[in-house]
Amino acid sequence: MLPVVLAALLPLAACGIPETGVVEAGEPATGVLQPGVTAVPSETAPEAVPLVKVPLYFVEDGALTAVSRTVAAPGDLGSTVLMLFKGPDAQERGRGLTTELPPIAVAPTIRTDGTAVTVQLPRTAAGLSDTAVDQLACTVAVARLRQDPALGSAQVTVEQPGGRLAGRSSDDCPSGAARPSGAPAETAAAPDPEAGRGTGGSVGGIGPTGG
Repeated sequence: MLPVVLAALLPLAACGIPETGVVEAGEPATGVLQPGVTAVPSETAPEAVPLVKVPLYFVEDGALTAVSRTVAAPGDLGSTVLMLFKGPDAQERGRGLTTELPPIAVAPTIRTDGTAVTVQLPRTAAGLSDTAVDQLACTVAVARLRQDPALGSAQVTVEQPGGRLAGRSSDDCPSGAARPSGAPAETAAAPDPEAGRGTGGSVGGIGPTGG
């Protein structure tokens, strides 16, 4: 029997056919290339990240003034508020913009119900000045309208630790929220003595309730 097996293998060896098992040679070929055409690796174009303008209210010469920052979407209310609490950037400070809001590590709790928005501050943000509350309320009010322009107006209530409430309507906030952060300084809307527009006093019919 052994001579018969050897005799069968000799022709295979003489023809250069390996005596090993099946040799894997990669994935099967797909597609057909025309003569003279070089294969080009397929590349997926990166998706463009949409950008949105986020309105922030700071203080200039004692009055509220609005600037807009361009950030990657989505620009939700929580991230907008945290950006506000970080204060003006270097370019904005160079134009004389300041803030009365303290830096915070814990994000405020924000609740929305149609045109009404409630901002509950953490304990580290207790004792805000009227101007600071106005900065926060106007930033949130205008940002809410950018989320849903169909609302027409927004009323923001700020709850401070200790039970103090303050609020402001978007109708009472200075205009100019579309001013880019790098644009030359412009004068905000003229103060309205009756509505408190552009001044450092909370309006909107909500006053202290305790604390």
